[in-house]
Amino acid sequence: MRKRSVKVKITLWYLLLMGLMAGLMLVFLRLISGSVYTQSAMEQLDQTVRENLGQVTLVDGRPQMGEGFQFYENGVYTLVYSQDKTLLAGQVPVAFTAAEPFHNGLTRLVDTDTGQYYVLDFWVPAGWEEGLWVRGLLEVPAGAQSMPALLWVAAVSLPLFLLLAAVGGYWIARRAFRPLEHITATADAISQASDLSARVAVPPGGNEFSRLAATFNQMFARLEQSFEAETQFTADASHELRTPVSVIKSACEYGETYGETLEEQRETLAMIHRQADKMSQLIDQLLRITRLDQGTELARRERVDLAALAREVCAEGPWPQDRLTLEGGEPVFAQVDRALIARLLQNLIDNGFKYGKPGGGVWVTLRRQGGEALLTVRDDGIGIAPDQQARVWQRFYQVDPVRGEKSGAGLGLSMVWKIAQAHGGHMSLESVPGQGSSFTLHLPAER
Repeated sequence: MRKRSVKVKITLWYLLLMGLMAGLMLVFLRLISGSVYTQSAMEQLDQTVRENLGQVTLVDGRPQMGEGFQFYENGVYTLVYSQDKTLLAGQVPVAFTAAEPFHNGLTRLVDTDTGQYYVLDFWVPAGWEEGLWVRGLLEVPAGAQSMPALLWVAAVSLPLFLLLAAVGGYWIARRAFRPLEHITATADAISQASDLSARVAVPPGGNEFSRLAATFNQMFARLEQSFEAETQFTADASHELRTPVSVIKSACEYGETYGETLEEQRETLAMIHRQADKMSQLIDQLLRITRLDQGTELARRERVDLAALAREVCAEGPWPQDRLTLEGGEPVFAQVDRALIARLLQNLIDNGFKYGKPGGGVWVTLRRQGGEALLTVRDDGIGIAPDQQARVWQRFYQVDPVRGEKSGAGLGLSMVWKIAQAHGGHMSLESVPGQGSSFTLHLPAER
């Protein structure tokens, strides 16, 4: 069974509602129109007849009408009858052929051969036994009598009205859902082309479709970010793991061919172990950077004394303590992730020793400046040329392209940059070739 579209469903519900409203309107008109007309006609008849009553008297057995008496006024015929129901004054309408008995003060509807009349009688006494009858006649208009016919015509025309309502309702629904069709078509095109950089055009205004399009764009941006991070991770891993894997493979082949002595076998295993450690560290760094890119590894902030954290990292690190100097011991507090800031400081100190001059030192300085906490790691190494300073934060970029077993993968400073961003801070670099470099973390500090 083919499923109906939302536009068709809305049109059907709209049509059902319109039909129900039209039916209720017909019933309401049928009930109200007759009641309103009847009430109005009776009031008109009663008012006219009562006005003429004050102008009728009986003198010596004869009726006398005053100057204000009107035999025909506002469609009402006023007739004067004797006590024995003989017409004394006035003219009976030709169409009124019914022999209607007199009823004092009672308004009723009388059917005749040619139409309907409202009839109202009043007895005008003149003494104990004598008097006159005053009768008022009001013909029911043809329009009121034709109300059933009009209702029948309305019932016949109702299907045409519903048909027009259905066409109009479907057109309105289609026009209203046109932005949704554009959103769906764009989403399908993005899905088929696998182009996550494309975006859905946001309709003008702040309606539901605009919010839906904005939500789609946010979803595509998130998917694009995740896809790029996955692609970047795959490319980075395949690029950087190639070297240690090649070294391990070569070491294994050498051990199989030439590893005759125990010492040679130990050297081969040691080389494999170092490369495996390097691969493990590389994979850990890639995963951390990817998580920071995707926002899946969020900074779990707490109030931390950066001076105490720096002392702890410097004391527990595998660096020559006689060449590592910590300057500034005043407490400086900030809302940070302790583990991430410790990792940032470790990477900076590692770089300081790695690219420092032989026997040179590394200085770690913490100070407060205005509303910022400034954590600086300075070395006296080879320095970085001005044209290369902006590129050191990129993945896998190394100032010294020659890589040995002790060289890094070029991910340390990239991770430092990501950690600073995750804390709402930033990094700055000052370097002079041949004299050393100074890396500074800028963080919002607590008072």
